[in-house]
Amino acid sequence: MGKGKLEKFAEMATYKNVFQYPYSVVEHVPFEMQGHWHEQYFHNDHPIVLELGCGKGEYTVGLAKRYPDINFIGVDIKGARMWTGATQALNEGLENVAFLRTNIEIIDRFFSEDEVQEIWLTFSDPQMKNPRKRLTSTYFMERYRRFLVDDGLIHLKTDSNFLFTYTRYMVEHNQLPVVLQTEDLYHDDRLDEVTRDILAIQTYYESMWIARGLNIKYMKWQLPREGTLEEPDVEIELDDYRSYHRSKRSSLDKAK
Repeated sequence: MGKGKLEKFAEMATYKNVFQYPYSVVEHVPFEMQGHWHEQYFHNDHPIVLELGCGKGEYTVGLAKRYPDINFIGVDIKGARMWTGATQALNEGLENVAFLRTNIEIIDRFFSEDEVQEIWLTFSDPQMKNPRKRLTSTYFMERYRRFLVDDGLIHLKTDSNFLFTYTRYMVEHNQLPVVLQTEDLYHDDRLDEVTRDILAIQTYYESMWIARGLNIKYMKWQLPREGTLEEPDVEIELDDYRSYHRSKRSSLDKAK
């Protein structure tokens, strides 16, 4: 029988690679390691890369194993899922991995200017009804700017045609430099071997989407620190599902 949520939370409270600061906590307890991840946790000056909405942490751990000279931090609010990746990282002795349990809406409270080099968004909730909750919205881009290096990279890997299309419009409207873009990741011959190897890391849910025959989409772009960001004023066709085995609630066909 697997561990229950309470057991996992109790174990994670003892993990040296997990920091738990949900919104209710950080309001009253400042995060003293903000701006000091290198010296206080990783004890090196290697680049820091975030995975926002990391779920079970498969991507965070997978990237860390491939790149031991880069530091990776998985961020999510759901601790019971995070336990899987945090436990694996400890068991495998991965010193370049940490996990932060918090609300991504306040992610800028945990990192200082120029502290992060790249951000990964892997199979984020498309939030078809609320643009401000989309992790690729200008609302979040402004937060990322506060700690991402100038022209830092953002990666989006998704099954959602809605989120991919919205993000493409957002990037185009704000003239953000696109490094790579594909609507069919695993059947695109343009990818070099290194890129293909990185993108071949699969989460549990990604394997489910592939089994259903959905194309996996990927985009990588740079986020300059200067310039005003604006939301694209365009209607986009909604996905016909919300998540695995869950159809969309809305009867609408399109949304901004």
